[in-house]
Amino acid sequence: MVVTTTGEPTADELAALDQLYADFAAAHMAPLWTQRAGLMPQAPQPGAVPMLWRWSTLHPLAARSGELVPVGRGGERRAIALANPGLPGTAYATPTLWAAIQYLGPREEAPAHRHTQTAFRFVVEGEGVWTNVDAGDGEVDAIAMRRGDLLLTPGMHWHEHHNTTDHPMAWIDGLDIPLVRQLDAGFFEFGPEVLATTETPETSRNERLWGYPGLTPVGAPAAASSPLKAYRWEHTDAALTAQLALEAEGHPGVVSPGHAAVRFTNPATGRDALSTMRTEMHRLAPGARSRTIRVAGSGVWQVFSGSGVVTVGSERYEVATGDLFAVPSWAPLTIGTDQGLDAFRFSDDPVFEALGLARTEIS
Repeated sequence: MVVTTTGEPTADELAALDQLYADFAAAHMAPLWTQRAGLMPQAPQPGAVPMLWRWSTLHPLAARSGELVPVGRGGERRAIALANPGLPGTAYATPTLWAAIQYLGPREEAPAHRHTQTAFRFVVEGEGVWTNVDAGDGEVDAIAMRRGDLLLTPGMHWHEHHNTTDHPMAWIDGLDIPLVRQLDAGFFEFGPEVLATTETPETSRNERLWGYPGLTPVGAPAAASSPLKAYRWEHTDAALTAQLALEAEGHPGVVSPGHAAVRFTNPATGRDALSTMRTEMHRLAPGARSRTIRVAGSGVWQVFSGSGVVTVGSERYEVATGDLFAVPSWAPLTIGTDQGLDAFRFSDDPVFEALGLARTEIS
């Protein structure tokens, strides 16, 4: 801007500047000097806010929807998303992550479909539902869903669910819907009305092929997402128990004192089990407190068992089994427990790492 010798713009100069900005707007342009602070802040300024959803509220609401809303074509699933109040007008838990409670009534079936979005299911209580997932070889694999299990549905894999029992079941769905929507990369297809199979095998085919620690089948191709579609609680529990036992014996392995954690990985590559979401299980021993950590990128946690106190930014939550909470980008997180606590976490960490945007601070 040209200014007078006194340092103040003249009336003509102000009028010319106003006209310049008007011409920018008319040409659908915007000058960086009026927006830099918002476009390039000194640290992340997430729109999402820390948020707690209590299982004692979620589950009864899901049960009511089971009485009133049928499963079938149209909505396809009886899934109720967790909507972060900092992201109005969306049904997103964070800007990149979608989380929902899905409810399937007695003898109900959710028809087949597939989509670009990557998905998983985590079971906090109950059993009796089977998910049929396209194994990637043109066949469907029937996989049991039980408490503590993590079930994967990579993008564009056909999947359907059926409840073989006389009681309902609910679980948590996690997807990268907001990320795919922002990238304008989403595709969706309906599948057959009739289930591909209603068999209930003791062990799914993917587990029989890939479910052996450290042993990779030579004749099976690697894929971006894990070919192992079911991570069973018995194995997760054993790994966490062993970490804390080794700590008590004076050996390394835990994240911090009393804090054990495992990451669900692709047995063919050693990378994350899903290409766009990281999945982990954490265990804090009675009396333990995690280090305070903040990361560039967001996450959603669900308490699997136990109770504790969670601090996210300036918010403090007392949490118990089933409760979920969102951790926005760069919000400091600390978890403490008197009685002990197990918690499942999923995040957008793989995306941030792939783009070179990952950053972590631990105190």
